[in-house]
Amino acid sequence: MKLILATNNKNKLREIREMLEDTEISVVSQREAGYDADAEETGATFAENAAIKAECIRQLALEKGEQCFVLADDSGLSVDALNGEPGVRSARWAGENAPDADLIEKLLREMQNVPDDRRGAHFACVMCLIAPDGVQHFFAGKVEGEILRECRGANGFGYDPVFGYQGRSFAEIPANEKNMVSHRHHALVQVTNWLKQNM
Repeated sequence: MKLILATNNKNKLREIREMLEDTEISVVSQREAGYDADAEETGATFAENAAIKAECIRQLALEKGEQCFVLADDSGLSVDALNGEPGVRSARWAGENAPDADLIEKLLREMQNVPDDRRGAHFACVMCLIAPDGVQHFFAGKVEGEILRECRGANGFGYDPVFGYQGRSFAEIPANEKNMVSHRHHALVQVTNWLKQNM
């Protein structure tokens, strides 16, 4: 079964492909499917942004007469001491197209005077799956952790080097292990179960 992933983020594509490699689901990026669009994420929530991205690709597929599933996710980091920031603005918190290093630098600067017992944070992910009949289905995942005081590890992307989880940063955890505990994994398990039951 063909599933178009509504993103050009190669890291998200890699993670989701790895998570679904043992299924009969064929994951292609929107660019691989011939839909090179970049939906404007104007939603106030992860769910709204995921739906915007998925619906954008679905409309392009409909124009070509293609019947398929479309999946989009919106995810980000919410820090307790920052009242949930950066939240839905996680990728743009340090400016449009800011590199990961700038995002991390801003976060560490904002958190430099926050005591250890108040550094709680979580990654959240909401996935929007649009079936060929046009119905939207939403699935959410979350993983709790804390903000470290310095970068650790060379794996992962985004805020992974400063997100502490059970004694290690997300960037210190091998990809196959992270894929079993991440916020994206928790949401994708639900997506996969739904697909298996409804295909």
